[in-house]
Amino acid sequence: MFKHEFYTFSEYMRKDQELLSPSGEDYMEMIYRLSQDTGFTRVNDLALALNVQPPSVSKMIQKLAELKLIKYEKYGVIMLEPKGTVIGKALLNRHNLIERFLAFLNVTDGLLEETEKIEHTINHEILCGIEDLVEFFNEYPEMLKQFNEYRKIKKEK
Repeated sequence: MFKHEFYTFSEYMRKDQELLSPSGEDYMEMIYRLSQDTGFTRVNDLALALNVQPPSVSKMIQKLAELKLIKYEKYGVIMLEPKGTVIGKALLNRHNLIERFLAFLNVTDGLLEETEKIEHTINHEILCGIEDLVEFFNEYPEMLKQFNEYRKIKKEK
């Protein structure tokens, strides 16, 4: 009937999830952010940063500890394992790249929210393309200026 197999959005997301759910990715990214200066973070700091309750943090960090991404002892500090550091850094880099890309598009309304939505659905190939485009515009700012002028003219039509 169809040349390609089609799935619901949820099924596409489930197929692409390798190790972490989007929520798990958010936790790893934030643990990485919070522990950059001190090498660790705490449950309450993580709960505050992610706007969740401490019991929710406790559940997730238990899962992350089982995956050997973090070290955690009850009522203690949360520290990244080497694999967790690599993942956390990559997730933060992905976040920052998408945010810069959206900034190039002059997205201001809901920039953080849109970044969060995109970062959990984007595949590696598209992310690499965005990275190339962001690097291109950084290397050739006059091209970014031309692009923005083009968009302004197009909007006025």
